[in-house]
Amino acid sequence: MIDIKFLRENPDLVKENIKKKFQDHKLALVDEVIELDVKNREVKLNGDNLRSKRKALSSQIGELMKSGKKEEAEKVKTQVNEINSELEENEKLETQYAEEIKSRMMKIPNIMHDSVPIGKDDSENIEIQKFGEPIVPDYEIPFHGEILENLGGLDLDSARRVAGNGFYYLMGNVARLHSAVLTYARDFMINKGFTYCIPPYMIRSDVVTGVMSFEEMDAMMYKIEGEDLYLIGTSEHSMIGKFKDQILKKENMPYTMTSYSPCFRKEKGAHGIEERRSL
Repeated sequence: MIDIKFLRENPDLVKENIKKKFQDHKLALVDEVIELDVKNREVKLNGDNLRSKRKALSSQIGELMKSGKKEEAEKVKTQVNEINSELEENEKLETQYAEEIKSRMMKIPNIMHDSVPIGKDDSENIEIQKFGEPIVPDYEIPFHGEILENLGGLDLDSARRVAGNGFYYLMGNVARLHSAVLTYARDFMINKGFTYCIPPYMIRSDVVTGVMSFEEMDAMMYKIEGEDLYLIGTSEHSMIGKFKDQILKKENMPYTMTSYSPCFRKEKGAHGIEERRSL
């Protein structure tokens, strides 16, 4: 999430970044955040002034009581009670504005690096480097699912009966190959000096909001009913959350970790639309 101070001082830059991501529907969020931020700082200042005034009056009450001026002290107490009521309402506004600001800030995209090429979709990707020439065989290339089925390593029909479309059973040597590839990848990374980690498969909402926007969360993640828990969409979610609320020492950096986990995703929208969905 972008720092509120950065957005406050660079609203045009933030808007330009939104345009570069072709998310113009989010432009209004910047002005809304700025307006709410002004209101939020006003109520915070008002709260500080009220607390300061209450502190001064509280000291005054003590002095009046010591001097035997009980009636005057009671009048000052009445003023303190009025301030307490104002503070209660003011704190409600602080909470309201803070929540409204956060909900909008979570939808505003982070600033892209200057080196990132601009393009509306992958059709405008820029080729950075190329090795050799692609070979197009003179026969029809079979779909990988068909290859696996012919090898007796994929059972889609049973999976459909058990879980619906989009699921599969890997069988026999194909299942063994799947495990072997994962083992190879794990050991390859370990031999490169990475620490292997199997993360939690569920994370709390404050970890979720730290790694993605509310829109992405709703589109991708499954929530556990009645619990403040979400199934992870990738091990990255848990791995990032591992460092939540931690102060990392410079001398221990970089943290080189690798992990593997199942990925639980709703896969809404256009993600994977170019692929065959039988798998």
